[in-house]
Amino acid sequence: MEEIKNYAPSENLLEDRVILVTGAGQGLGRAAALTYAQHGATVILHGRKVEKLERVYDEIEAMGKSQALIYPLNLEQAEEKDFFALSEAISQQLGRLDGILHNAAFLYSLSPIENQTIAQWKTLLQVNLIAPFALTKACLPLLKSAPDASVIMTSNSSGHKPSAYWGGFSVAKAGTEALAKVLADEWESMTNLRINTLIPGIVNSPQRIKTHPGEVKQTMRQPEDLMNAYLYLMGPDSRSVRGQIMVCQGN
Repeated sequence: MEEIKNYAPSENLLEDRVILVTGAGQGLGRAAALTYAQHGATVILHGRKVEKLERVYDEIEAMGKSQALIYPLNLEQAEEKDFFALSEAISQQLGRLDGILHNAAFLYSLSPIENQTIAQWKTLLQVNLIAPFALTKACLPLLKSAPDASVIMTSNSSGHKPSAYWGGFSVAKAGTEALAKVLADEWESMTNLRINTLIPGIVNSPQRIKTHPGEVKQTMRQPEDLMNAYLYLMGPDSRSVRGQIMVCQGN
């Protein structure tokens, strides 16, 4: 476990890089997409709702940065061929991929295991675990070809330290941490490719609002407060950091 402190990214940290952000339409994904674009990256905006992605696209365009690409895909219904189609589209349109931020997530309201269904667990595992695996696998040839590629898995405190009522979501997020460890070991000999796990902690996000609706949003950390950590793990300054689980603490 490591904590990122006092990181000061350069303005052109991600210049000439292509980065895919899943769940880019809102919350932490939106903040990360805007931040990556601000620091020079060409960002591929993935999400389920086109209208949300279009708003983020317009925000990037208004900044005068590299034009983003929109790629809508419903992860709950996606099959293996859909992930390979996404990878092929990136290859055809941009010719490279330098990073993936796996940020898309889905969860139901918190409840005891006895109230959860097999259908719910299938959805939770599909979106939160199987999709990151399948997308990483499909994009692996592009990532291997990049001079310095980074993959970030987004976990959750309930996955790192499972607790009551989080059920299938907790299990899926624990699985993403295990997946990142497996890939880090498999990529150990590759100096140009790395993977790490990031736990945002308590932050004002759609997911947090769903699980803790009574909290006062204005008193919480905002997604923008965490972006130094997202920049650090995606950019070249973390090139030697591999297979780590990092927790965002403070600002």
